[in-house]
Amino acid sequence: MKTVSQISEARIRNSMRARFNPIKFLTPDSLSQMLDEFTNGYLRSAALVWDAIERRDDVVQGVASKRKKTVARLDWEIITADQSPEAILQKEVLEYFYDNLSATNAYDRNECGGFDLLVKQMMDAVGKKYAVHEIIFETGDPFLSSDTSSPLPRLTASFRFVPLWFFENTSGNLRFLENDYAAIGTPLEGGSWLVTVGDGLMEATSIAYLFKHLPLRDWLVYCERNGMPGVKGVTDAIPGTVQWEAARDAVEDFGAEFSALMSQGTSIEAIDLSTRGNLPYAELVDRMDRAISALWRGSDLSTLSRASGVGASLQADETTILLEEDAKMISETFNGQLDRHVIRYFFGDVQRKAHIRLITPTSSNRKDEIEIYRTLYEMGVPLAVEDIREKFGLPTPSDSENILAKA
Repeated sequence: MKTVSQISEARIRNSMRARFNPIKFLTPDSLSQMLDEFTNGYLRSAALVWDAIERRDDVVQGVASKRKKTVARLDWEIITADQSPEAILQKEVLEYFYDNLSATNAYDRNECGGFDLLVKQMMDAVGKKYAVHEIIFETGDPFLSSDTSSPLPRLTASFRFVPLWFFENTSGNLRFLENDYAAIGTPLEGGSWLVTVGDGLMEATSIAYLFKHLPLRDWLVYCERNGMPGVKGVTDAIPGTVQWEAARDAVEDFGAEFSALMSQGTSIEAIDLSTRGNLPYAELVDRMDRAISALWRGSDLSTLSRASGVGASLQADETTILLEEDAKMISETFNGQLDRHVIRYFFGDVQRKAHIRLITPTSSNRKDEIEIYRTLYEMGVPLAVEDIREKFGLPTPSDSENILAKA
């Protein structure tokens, strides 16, 4: 089990010094090339662009942050397959592990926390496809379990969230890059890294971002050129005289974007570049904003509600689906990469009888599901109690707890 970090301070420092603004000169051609490189396993360019977009675009930052924080706020529990002493013991070691873990950011050590922060960082995979943590295991003083007289060592871990541009995926497995100029990395040691895999919404989001900011930039230029009228001054004074200079100063002091001073009989014909009717910029910017919101949070509420009057219910259903799928992604990542490893550390290659699960709120159709189970029970269909408990998020009561009896 790894107890020393593979990421040196020099690696972090050199990477921070080499950073630049990746979206300053972003074009459709350059973005297309970055996305192709990401697909081919070279993650650095796209990862840097996606990170900048998520921090600087108001809509992307809002929807991405909300998607991450919603899952990070969920409670968690350890589920046991039965009430055997082995299952109870596995539950105890997992509870201690998750209760005492810590999380930080390798790029910004001011960001630190516990389980909630770890989940929030893992949710970065929803946007960037992968979220990677280095695991530094920590052991503590032994403790006495309630089901054994033999003391067991305490085990927890520190998780360091590592930026995605520190890795490449050209072999089909993420590999750590020793420096920013390396093309091929070193394989990730099993049990020493936590890799979360998500949808990768930033690929489509970055395209929407680009086609939002191109018309937004043109819109700003249009406002600068046509937002304020010019000023024309006419005077009988002869050019170069004191009276002419005074008239020119008066025109310039008016504060207009552009101005002109002419003698009597001189005329200037204005070329009107403004658009008659509605400008196309606002509609295109709004279209991209709604596309970004739909990618991250489900159907666009305002559009659906205007069209059919059922936008609120549809969005609520889609939000519930996204939350349940995100919670399932995090739980399965823990089950496959942490639960098994921790249990194997304590008990060897035994059957796993306990695992962690994020608890999602009860969905609106849960009453229908209960009726289905009741009908199946009355029909005599065999039903496993533990399956029902897990389905509805009901923990198994211990022998010391009071049991609710049927009236």
